Amino acid sequence: MKTFVSKILTVALCLWGMAASASSHREAPLIANDPLADNTDVYAFVSPDNPNMVTIIANYIPTELPHGGPNYYTFGENIRYEIHIDNNAAIVGDEVTYRFTFSRVNEDPTTFFNIRLGARNLRTTYTCERSMDGGNTWVTIVSGGEVPPPNIGPRSINGPVGLNTTYDQLIADAIESATTGERIFCGPADDPFFVDLGGVFDLGNLPRQNGTSRDGLGEYNVHTIAIQVPISTLRKAGAAATPANILDGDYVIGVWASASRRAMRTLSTTGNEPTDAGAWVQVSRLGMPLTNEVVIPIGFKDYWNSLTPYQELADTQLDGFFYNPELALYMDNSQFGGAVPAMAKLRIQRNSLGAFDFGFGKNGLHSLKGSAAVAGTALDDAIFGTLLLPGPGKARSVDLWPIFHTGVPNFPPYQLATGKAGNPLAAGKPFINNFLPNGGDMLRLNMATPPTPRNSPEFSSLGIVQAAVLGLTDPAYNADASLQFIPNMDGFPNGRRLEDDVTRIELQAVAGVALAAIGLWYDDYVPGGSPVTTQLVNVLSYSTGVDNNDKIFKTSFPYVATPWMGTETGE
Repeated sequence: MKTFVSKILTVALCLWGMAASASSHREAPLIANDPLADNTDVYAFVSPDNPNMVTIIANYIPTELPHGGPNYYTFGENIRYEIHIDNNAAIVGDEVTYRFTFSRVNEDPTTFFNIRLGARNLRTTYTCERSMDGGNTWVTIVSGGEVPPPNIGPRSINGPVGLNTTYDQLIADAIESATTGERIFCGPADDPFFVDLGGVFDLGNLPRQNGTSRDGLGEYNVHTIAIQVPISTLRKAGAAATPANILDGDYVIGVWASASRRAMRTLSTTGNEPTDAGAWVQVSRLGMPLTNEVVIPIGFKDYWNSLTPYQELADTQLDGFFYNPELALYMDNSQFGGAVPAMAKLRIQRNSLGAFDFGFGKNGLHSLKGSAAVAGTALDDAIFGTLLLPGPGKARSVDLWPIFHTGVPNFPPYQLATGKAGNPLAAGKPFINNFLPNGGDMLRLNMATPPTPRNSPEFSSLGIVQAAVLGLTDPAYNADASLQFIPNMDGFPNGRRLEDDVTRIELQAVAGVALAAIGLWYDDYVPGGSPVTTQLVNVLSYSTGVDNNDKIFKTSFPYVATPWMGTETGE
């Protein structure tokens, strides 16, 4: 019979399981207490060394100390880790889902060491199931998949009294090839996200004004689930085997990851393992980076994570944080811009082209709603205007909201100013199409867009921002408005590559860089003059102070860097 204390714990954990959800690095109050189920980042990109495949990476367990013994970090048992893929805007819900469950076996219970004499304590394996019908039926595609042990140190990994191998060999041996065409890796990795956590949460001190910026995730590890999937598996049903062009809409996917736990957990009073029961409840989710971390305010973080992207799209109370993001207040001298000197280069358009105010709570382009100026554009109510120009006072409904909620269509005005002859609403040079308007926060990727070689001198961690710069200024691309591949069209927010500097890109986006790219220039633009004004240059040259990862990424699957060893430092 349960004791009174055990009953209380059962009730408390049941309530926790129904309410807790989060994503990213410890950014929501409830999930911070459940790191094994905490998403940190999601990546999706066309594989640079195999362009017929897409790589999707979902990372979990934030800020893993490499020397975290004796109980090293590991995927949790009794957790469902899932990667969700949407490819059809006409159907609400996932078309493809991958589910991972993990189990552990103690090979040597007589020692306090994690590895000794070729044995692991604890050895982790996984099962991967795949659903191609929205989760109605599941097929196991990998059983008994091997998870490499923690990278404890050279004696444990390389030495004859340990495993007598190399860690890179352990990674290679752990890559599974499913009969359905996927390649899969699950295991520890260096955390590929880079940002000065100390600076950004010190009231926006990014880059640090007094002191050296520091990668707050440098020398930390995460646990990675990486899958490499044939594009033919992920593209929309009925899509042509070869895309019509490099922005073919039938090749757009939306990707998000989650973790779920049973609704109830009962703790044992005799030292045995807890028992889990009840329905599976989503306790973590993640699509776009930094959404819940810096867009959603504290009071809504747990609620935001309790929703699927499909539920989120219908929940209008959250839209306001994208229409008028808090960060915009710190990029406006008439608001609180002066109080955040580190972001002085980032200033939004308050009087673009002498007519349009994108300041907090202002109307943006709403004054054009229903007018002849927007007829035939994506802002026309007969096309997408009900989504993109929903009402007054929603300043960023035309740029930030679609970037996070629907993706961006290859349709006027969402084309580069090249070829527009000064009219931002006209057709221009295409540079992105990842439009999938049937879900909320997802990482959207157009799989038809070729990858930029990572060793190319034109490769840039600024992703689409750099593609826009080239399309506007480089004679190789700005001579006309024709569709052509511009380097880094495959970068964030068209998917997300490991190298992409998403913190800088998103701050630049809040500062209006996407508006400028389509011809809604900054306030210091003089009609007839160059749009490359001081304000535009300031936004483009802004840096957070941390511009790259602390380790070099691998050039082949699973691409993530080898995890930090418990005995090494980067100094």
